[in-house]
Amino acid sequence: MLVEEQQFNKIESLAQGRYEQCTFTSCNLENSNFSNFRFIDCKFEFCNLSLIQTTNMGVQNCEFKDCKMVGVRFDQVNSFNISFTFHACILDHSSFQGMKIPQTQFIDCSLKDINFENCDCKKSIFDNCNLENSIFYRSNLDHVDFQTAFNYSFDPEFNAIKNAKFSLTGLPGLLRKHKIKIIGN
Repeated sequence: MLVEEQQFNKIESLAQGRYEQCTFTSCNLENSNFSNFRFIDCKFEFCNLSLIQTTNMGVQNCEFKDCKMVGVRFDQVNSFNISFTFHACILDHSSFQGMKIPQTQFIDCSLKDINFENCDCKKSIFDNCNLENSIFYRSNLDHVDFQTAFNYSFDPEFNAIKNAKFSLTGLPGLLRKHKIKIIGN
């Protein structure tokens, strides 16, 4: 089923299909099974997408704004042309493990307890994001902008970080394994 240029407001279920240039507003789709769905050039605003099933779900050029997406397995999404942006979303306890998501924008997001292991985040932006307890291990973080991100902690020795940007306040998260104290204004 192909659905194009439709607006969905306050819905609680969705028929399997291919959705192109659709807007979803204030929808509660928590625990929905989106396996084998396709979303292309879609916008999700103020939606609850927590714990959705994502096996082979297609997500191409989609925007998520002010959405709750707790416990989402993005690592099960179809990788073909995958691209998305997140603005003011809660993505806690989700997984991007092993994914190639270069140039992804995470803006004003809660990213607590996220798995970014073996993830290619090259040139991504984490603008004003809380990365508390998130895991970066063997990840490509080259050219990633962490300047305004906070609560991150990962070992630069086990991640590619060439030309990544950090603020002085973020340095303790990069040096935690050394158990040193950084004192300053």
